[in-house]
Amino acid sequence: MLGGDAIVPPDRGLFLSTTRRMHPDLCAYVSEQFYEGQLHSHESTENQRVLAELLPETGAWMIPVDHSGRAQECPEEVAAITATVETLLNGTWRDKDGYERAMRPNDIIVVAPYNAQVNALSDALPGIRVGTVDRFQGQEAPIALISMTASSAEETTRGLEFLLSRERLNVAVSRGKALSLVFASPRLLSTPCATVDQMRLVNTLCALPLPPLGGTTP
Repeated sequence: MLGGDAIVPPDRGLFLSTTRRMHPDLCAYVSEQFYEGQLHSHESTENQRVLAELLPETGAWMIPVDHSGRAQECPEEVAAITATVETLLNGTWRDKDGYERAMRPNDIIVVAPYNAQVNALSDALPGIRVGTVDRFQGQEAPIALISMTASSAEETTRGLEFLLSRERLNVAVSRGKALSLVFASPRLLSTPCATVDQMRLVNTLCALPLPPLGGTTP
């Protein structure tokens, strides 16, 4: 029904242009990359934020993790995500009403593309929701942590189109209410592309900014 359009044309359906889940900073990345800039946050989401040491409060960010030779399981990203979860659980969540409380394990979801990485993350993070994109379709949490897992496009076992799928990255990042962090090898950002479609896939990952020093949102 969409054809080549990113959003539903008016003559074919109704595009719901307001999200009541994502903070405007997080919505900005999702809207620009996947919805032609036409998705906007409801004003009720503006208070939502994560208050944790050295981490951004809101938005979508890239967390570089150096590794090589990893395909379906990446202990380096498991370690980085585990350390981030520990930091988050010592932090505070501020909801849409401005109420603050201690972070809970259920406030975090962790997404990975391969079952082997899901299993490794589950073992390292008891009590935290971990799964593939398919598991979290329709769900939400204050924070989403995404593990890209593969060291490079050449080392992924299911191809560039699966690993960097725009649809899957959209679902993963947009599960967050305030903050989404994508843990990835920097080598993925310089993936050689043979087609325009592959360039579009890599560009979606490249569009994620690095977090500012000190963890505060600019």
